Amino acid sequence: MVRQDFEKKNADLEKRIEQMEPEKTNLRLDIDIQKLENERLKKKKNKADEELGSLKTDYKKLRLSIRTARLGKTSEQWRVEIQGEKDKADKWEQRFQEMQRRNEALKKSLSKSQKEKGELKDRVIVLERSLCQY
Repeated sequence: MVRQDFEKKNADLEKRIEQMEPEKTNLRLDIDIQKLENERLKKKKNKADEELGSLKTDYKKLRLSIRTARLGKTSEQWRVEIQGEKDKADKWEQRFQEMQRRNEALKKSLSKSQKEKGELKDRVIVLERSLCQY
């Protein structure tokens, strides 16, 4: 009688373990996908940081060129050139701000992905423990 109960419980547990295996596999795949997504987001963030650095350098060069502009122009020529340089500076400032916003969005996305990754790892640990118990 005890042996039959044991065998029945053992069979039930084996069935439950078999049913949990696909979920465990799916969770591992989800973790792999999240890792790939994290890597992709890190690459995008690094690229945005590089672009931001490039924009800063270009902005400094532009400001330097404004300071070292050629002399001997009429007031009207100076006004036109100054306006053109201001327009360029505004354009670079806008791109700089855009890169900063993009960088912040990427940071938020990376943080969210890392949180989800942690949650998935915790879920896998719980499932593995429950599998070990049976």
